[in-house]
Amino acid sequence: MTVGEHAGHEARANSGTVPGGLQVSQDGYTLNPITSITTGGAPAEFRFTVIGPDGTPVTDYQVAHDKKMHFIVASRDLTSFQHVHPSMAPDGTWAVGLSVPKAGSYRAFADFVPKGKQKLTLGVDLQAAGDYRPEPLPHVSRTAAVDDYTVNLAGNLVPGQASKLVLTVSKDGEPVDDLEPYLGAYGHLVALRAGDLAYLHVHPEESDEAGPEITFVAEAPSRGDYRLFLDFKHEGKVRTASFTATATLSDGHAPSATHDHTH
Repeated sequence: MTVGEHAGHEARANSGTVPGGLQVSQDGYTLNPITSITTGGAPAEFRFTVIGPDGTPVTDYQVAHDKKMHFIVASRDLTSFQHVHPSMAPDGTWAVGLSVPKAGSYRAFADFVPKGKQKLTLGVDLQAAGDYRPEPLPHVSRTAAVDDYTVNLAGNLVPGQASKLVLTVSKDGEPVDDLEPYLGAYGHLVALRAGDLAYLHVHPEESDEAGPEITFVAEAPSRGDYRLFLDFKHEGKVRTASFTATATLSDGHAPSATHDHTH
């Protein structure tokens, strides 16, 4: 591929719509935090609303991936990640027990579908008070470990293209073929771009097989590093495996994973 072809490919990769999560307000909807986040200890109630085009909290949502609201909180250095599901009061106030592991800057994402509208992902910065010591982005690798489980990543992120990613789950060296459904599939994947925490569009491929492979299609808008967070359920517990992946332009380089923890 020539330099000009690279530039054209990159231009196409960046010519689409703005990735989700970069805006606190979109299409008349605004993410409105009511409380602050706390560090350590027992989870404290975090509350927020989504203000609709009419200026009042939205109360009518469609179910997507088994829930009306997916709420994700990630540290700006992408070493901390939580995916929770708040409950909504009749007045449109969402509430969930939430505590972050350390002080610093966080990005919260509300992923939802207003009744009769298109899916939206709104994002807002949250600050956890205390001594902030950012950590470097975990190294790229094809393998992530969490508890007794190992997850291997196959497939490459290519900017501007829908890329197939296959994640294979094993426990104590043996393939896991009895994964339990979680959020309407056998796994749920969130991808965030390092630098601005753009929230990527990722969806699972339908499968009747309960593992060990879980297949997703991800759309990376640009070259660069990304963090991938896979939630999977086995033996009654949801675990998260995290990967650092690099999107490149079909030059033989690829994404990957990290051995850093997760939950």
